[in-house]
Amino acid sequence: MISGAGVRRGIAFALALTGSIWFHAAAAAAQDGCTAPAEVAGLENPPERLRDRIARKLPLKIVAIGSSSTAGSGASSSDKTYPARLEAELKERLPGLPITVLNKGIGGEEASQMVARFDADVLEEAPDLVLWQVGSNSVLRDHPTPGEIIQQGVEKLKASGTEVILVNPQYAPKILAKPDADRAIDVITATARDAEVGLFDRWVIMRHWVDHEKMSFDQFLSPDGLHLNDWSYGCIAKLLAVAILDDVKLPPEIAGPSNIMRR
Repeated sequence: MISGAGVRRGIAFALALTGSIWFHAAAAAAQDGCTAPAEVAGLENPPERLRDRIARKLPLKIVAIGSSSTAGSGASSSDKTYPARLEAELKERLPGLPITVLNKGIGGEEASQMVARFDADVLEEAPDLVLWQVGSNSVLRDHPTPGEIIQQGVEKLKASGTEVILVNPQYAPKILAKPDADRAIDVITATARDAEVGLFDRWVIMRHWVDHEKMSFDQFLSPDGLHLNDWSYGCIAKLLAVAILDDVKLPPEIAGPSNIMRR
């Protein structure tokens, strides 16, 4: 495990080289061990219209839909779930901007069940951005990952005028034990690229914690070996906030030395 001083030195060097938004935010995040390289935590198809709303100082509404790791299984309280932490992270970086992140997670659901409640739980809210965490329960039940259903769901969301970011399964022992896990990741990745929507690669981020940060699963998972804990929900929210805001043009009254900046 690299020492805290070593992490800070590495981040400072990267910041000096790039001046990028991600490393600026990561310098603070690294203080609690929450790190992931920009190429891992970034978005290939970012929410440009949401970023434009921020630049125009307009209110933001985000809906997070998914299963138990959206609902917050493993978190010690509702304010420790990733949607709640994401709202807090965005408000900290965008002071004074009205921001709402709604948690529409229901434990145990698969893609078809989530799509079935899009109208009532997502579209009626008229969100600017939808975060769709999907795939974990299909893997756990040895069901094929329904790429066609996910594609149809994404297209339905896009047709409503909202932007979309897919969130893939968590890197956890109970998922890793399943033979279809890698295929599920590939299907969701391909779907995001084909539909030209964002993919927040939770799988690779969490694998980075294990392979490169040398973290053990019990450091970032709850005792069930599947769900995240308070720390990892918070870290995922922090990295997702940075990814969403990367390259955003902040109004002068929001931009400042304590907020995310871009070269």
